[in-house]
Formats: sequence, C-alpha cells, structure tokens
Amino acid sequence: MPGCQHTQVYALQRVSARIALAAVLAVLPALPLHAQGTLDAARQLYNQGRFDQAIAAASRLRSTTASDGANLVLGRSYLERFRKTRDDGDLVAAREALREVRPAPLSLGDRTDYLMGLGELLYLQESFGPAVEMFRKALDSGHDLGPGASERVFDWWATSLDRQAQAGAADNRRAVYSTIRDRAQLELGQKPLSAAASYWLAVSHRYLGDLTKALDAAVAGWITAPFGEERGRVLRADLDQLVLEAIIPERVRALASTDVERDRVEASLRAVWEGVKRDWPNR
Repeated sequence: MPGCQHTQVYALQRVSARIALAAVLAVLPALPLHAQGTLDAARQLYNQGRFDQAIAAASRLRSTTASDGANLVLGRSYLERFRKTRDDGDLVAAREALREVRPAPLSLGDRTDYLMGLGELLYLQESFGPAVEMFRKALDSGHDLGPGASERVFDWWATSLDRQAQAGAADNRRAVYSTIRDRAQLELGQKPLSAAASYWLAVSHRYLGDLTKALDAAVAGWITAPFGEERGRVLRADLDQLVLEAIIPERVRALASTDVERDRVEASLRAVWEGVKRDWPNR
C-alpha cells in the first residue's frame, strides 16, 4: 500500500500534543521552602513540567540514599527537556542518569516510570524495536499508570511500532499493524474515550488495507474526541489529515478506474466526512 507522510509527522511532536501533556509553567505555584530539597519535591517539579528545576533538585540528591529515585527523575527530566530543546547534551545526560538507576530498590510505580524512561530514550535514539519492548513492559506492568500516563505510553508504543514498520520489510508490516489494531481495540474496550487508541485504530486499519473500517474508526474517533480538551482538538486534526490525505485517496484508487469515476467517488467520500465534521463540530 502506498505510504503517507503522516506517520513521520506524528512521531515526536504529535505524540505529546495528542495526549495533552504539555506543561503550563506560568500558572504553577512555587514549592514551599520546607518541601524543597526532597525527592518528592523533585518529582513534583517534574510532574509540573518544571524540568530545569527538577534537574537541579534531583542533582542534589544523587549522592544520598535517594539516589536511584533521583537519577530516575533526572533522566526523565533531561528527556523531556530534550524534546523541547533538541540539545543532544540533554539526551546524553538522560542516558547517563538512567544508567545509574538500580531497578531493584524502586517501587512498582517507579519501576514502571523507569521502563517508560528507557523506552523514551531508545525511541529518541531511533532504536524503535527495543523501545517497543520497553513500552510494552510498562503497559503490562500491572501498575495503574493513570489516564494521562497510560495514553502517553500507548501512543509511544504504537508510534515506535509504526516507525519500525515503515523502516522494515513490507511483508512484516501487516503483522505490525495487526498488533497495533488488536491492542488499540483492547485499549478502547477498557478506555472508550482514549484519543491515542482511537487514532491508532484508524491508522492500523488503513495500513491493513481495510479502508472502510479505517474510515469508520476515524468517524468514531472524531465523535468521541474529548470535547473542549486540547487532546480532543489535536486528535481531530490528526484524524482529519489522515482521512483527507490517506484514507480517501486510497479508497478512490480502489473504487474508481477513470477520471470521471474518481472525481465522483472522491466527492462522495469527502461529502460524508464533511458531514460528520458539520454534525459534530469542535467546541
């Protein structure tokens, strides 16, 4: 099946945007003085998106009994900062910090965070196969990731598989997208409003050649996109691009053989999609 540039566009920036994890630094409160200098403070700074401060706080704890947790916060903070700065030094620093983490003393939650950090590092280094395995372990860890983190890990996992498929042999792609489809369906069974799973279900059906199901999944994803939320708006933008630039053109090629037929089929399919967008507008 002909390729489409959409799979490359979503590989980094769209992952974080679709699941709305960007920090809004201006409105975050300062930590109280008594909380500064602790591992919990470093974690709070990381969770708030204050990565420079999280790095400073975690760095002060690397020689203490909290060194494993500190290195984990440090590594993940450097990774997040790299995604903003594209400074290779941050990627090197993230790898060095994560390399110092001893998994055994970590709590179950921290071990899952550790797997997520390793997966993100491997992905950013374009080691997509190992990244897939790290994200899969995080998804299957049994630890409740919470809705935001769960969305993020699923999206990274599927994106890693997608990149692996695009770079690999064509005869392996069907197996890869079957895996994404099956996991997306399972994820939607548990979390019916998952933006990441909605998007990847449509993508996987498209690459498996079932363009009718791909369009159906895109319509369902559009309708159930979280109203009024950034991740819902980004999901709809992604689905709109997927439908207009991939699903409809490929459906036209499959259904029509002449220019007249192609124009008619394309107009019909676009009318259906525009009708969905009109009936279920952004809010």
